[in-house]
Amino acid sequence: LVPAFTGLGAPYWDPNARGAIFGLTRDTGIKEIVTAGLQSVCYQTKDLQKAMEKDGIRPVNLRVDGGMVANNWVLQFLADILGARVDRPSLVETTALGAAYLAGLEAGVYGSLEELSDLWRCDRNFEPVMTKEHRDKLYDGWSQAVQKL
Repeated sequence: LVPAFTGLGAPYWDPNARGAIFGLTRDTGIKEIVTAGLQSVCYQTKDLQKAMEKDGIRPVNLRVDGGMVANNWVLQFLADILGARVDRPSLVETTALGAAYLAGLEAGVYGSLEELSDLWRCDRNFEPVMTKEHRDKLYDGWSQAVQKL
């Protein structure tokens, strides 16, 4: 499943791409489609990781937030497909907290960005367990699907 409902953003930048599901069979059900949708988020993150690597940046871990990160299966698949540790914070809805932290920084409540960084707390780490061969095979399938759009 490639969720290009309004085009593909980074690193493809193709506003004309449209969503598609490939490989459907009579045995494909809701579970498989939902799984593919969740995996597509992880593949898109892998796309960004590869773009960063082209620029000489190789993150060793990824900090995540938002409602989706409550799903342990998604975070394990993300760690596997990235080949990197994924860290989930104790507080997963961090947008409002980040805005409050920045306001506090501006008001002098916090002295520096480093001080704010020290406030971050990890709930759980997800380490990759998938073999490189399997990771590469899955990602190659994603890449082929994106190229078909």
